[in-house]
Amino acid sequence: MPDSAIDYSGAPALKSTPAHIEVGRFYRPIKQQISLRVDADVLAWFRARGKRYQTYMNATLRREMQTGTGSKRKSG
Repeated sequence: MPDSAIDYSGAPALKSTPAHIEVGRFYRPIKQQISLRVDADVLAWFRARGKRYQTYMNATLRREMQTGTGSKRKSG
């Protein structure tokens, strides 16, 4: 049966798209390996959180990026 032969008259109306769409639980951003220098005490603090300290570091940086509470560097 071709699509043109389908009767959509009984289908419910589309719901409006939500204004704020959150990233789903299966979203996996592309990771990039880098070399990053941090103070020894900062690294020790993150490592003390356990085996997945790099994941926590990334989450902390992402939260800061999304909230935009950090100072913004002036260009020029």
